[in-house]
Amino acid sequence: MATTARFTGNVSPAAVALAWADWAMHAATAPGHQLNVFKAFAAIDKPASTDATNAGGPHETDRRFRDPSWDKPPFSWWRERFLRTQAFVDEMTGEIPGVDPHHRDVVRFMARQWLDVFSPSNQWWANPEVLASIRETQGQNLVKGAQRWWSDLRDMAAGNAPGAGPEACKAFRVGHNIAATPGKVVYRNAFFELLQYAPAQAQTWREPILIVPSWLLKYYILDLEAQHSLVAYLVSQGHSVFMISWHNPAPEDRDRGLEDYLESGLLTALREVRRMTGNVPVHACGYCLGGTLLAIAAATLARESGSAGQSGQTKRKTGDADMLASVTLLAAQTDFSEPGELGLFIDASQVAYLEAMMWRQGFIGGEQLAGTFQLLNSRDLIWSRLMRDYLLGAPAQTTDFTVWNADTTRIPARLHSQCLRELYLNNALATGTLKIGGQPVALSDIRVPMFVVATERDHISPWRSVYKMHLLNHGDLTFALVSGGHNVGVVCEPGHARSHHRVATRAAGSAYRDPDEWFDTTPAMQSSWWPAWQAWLLAQGKHGGGDKPVAAPWPPTTSLGDAPGTYVLER
Repeated sequence: MATTARFTGNVSPAAVALAWADWAMHAATAPGHQLNVFKAFAAIDKPASTDATNAGGPHETDRRFRDPSWDKPPFSWWRERFLRTQAFVDEMTGEIPGVDPHHRDVVRFMARQWLDVFSPSNQWWANPEVLASIRETQGQNLVKGAQRWWSDLRDMAAGNAPGAGPEACKAFRVGHNIAATPGKVVYRNAFFELLQYAPAQAQTWREPILIVPSWLLKYYILDLEAQHSLVAYLVSQGHSVFMISWHNPAPEDRDRGLEDYLESGLLTALREVRRMTGNVPVHACGYCLGGTLLAIAAATLARESGSAGQSGQTKRKTGDADMLASVTLLAAQTDFSEPGELGLFIDASQVAYLEAMMWRQGFIGGEQLAGTFQLLNSRDLIWSRLMRDYLLGAPAQTTDFTVWNADTTRIPARLHSQCLRELYLNNALATGTLKIGGQPVALSDIRVPMFVVATERDHISPWRSVYKMHLLNHGDLTFALVSGGHNVGVVCEPGHARSHHRVATRAAGSAYRDPDEWFDTTPAMQSSWWPAWQAWLLAQGKHGGGDKPVAAPWPPTTSLGDAPGTYVLER
């Protein structure tokens, strides 16, 4: 199976074949569906006057055709014909009685990917923007595009992401231009380094903040350039901030699992932060899968028994139960029953294929995951790049986001397998069947206040999926929905152009509101969500005067070197 996976791009042929067979057999015995498909096919060649009812919605919502030049013939004819063809494909791969929803979604996704190849926006001779650029530059845009294409090929041959070679990234060096907030490494083990950031003032708020990043990519998504750095913002507001920097695992770390990352990672970091700050409770903040790990940790700590396992196993250390002052989750799922389009790549057959691949190499690489995430948002990450870079010949623009996104990590085979099977495939965290140390993890056990952030255009953690925390936790919960996607929405500094957010608090014992009702009744505010979270953090200072400043715990009594440390530099 591992050998086969090398030739299929780690995609299970059985999963694909099952999806198409399920769709085809049910479509062949659904005359009503066949009639609707025939009507959609016949509508492809109808005059433009019927576009409003046959093009699958107003074309203004499709960013590929925003330029006004698409409204002029013959480009308008090509555009509308393509949109009607898209409506036909959607009808053909839509609801059919009896088809498994997962198989339906796989078939629709694959059909859409194939159709997008033929979009007129991707053909130089049918794209008015490209033709106008050819006239204006006498064809130099295609020459520059060819140079960009050759440069990207060289980057990939050297093992780098396209447009993120050493020369392009020299303006954004880790520890100099990005991940540059001053601090010290105050703890290190085989799983992580703990960074403590230098305070900006002589006094800080009493309760520290510990940030738990995802192990999918490097931590400095939250510490990019100073104007984009959540860490720098929190420090400037008088907080004492700590950050986990995960070790980039090697093949010999293949057997490290979820419990290892919980006990030797997050919980160890919490204990160290408390030891260095006078044992006060900690405001813990987790991003993406780091947030999922934090939710597991909070539920584990909240169990009244305080036991780490069955008889004969070690009891948790005294005082662990009151380690947390609050929990903040950033674009983090806890219910994985609706993981969005990422669920297209997760079923029993596909997981078995990935496990076979990881059995061979001991880990899954970041570049392997990057291809999946690009497919999920192919219009923005693949086809728009094709037009911008290769057809329009736009100048290369390397940003701090570009460098971070190309700085991939590896994930141990056991950890990735457990996440796929336990969290995604079995949804064990939401159903209470996930066990840590032999004890079930129940998010309803969490008693500390929670602040949950979701982003409107998230392809990895869809906001309605994140919203399900309202069903899983019964305490005080503040939910914020912010503009942007999985990364840009979270890294949204004050003053960011066109940013907005919605935020509302559900008090313990209040009735549940479905996400659409919540969205309609919660007004949008034109600003970053960071100040709202900062104010919420201060309002949670109930333990030992958390809302009062104390002498900054700086310099640290133990220092293993300057931030950003050594783990973040591992390749």
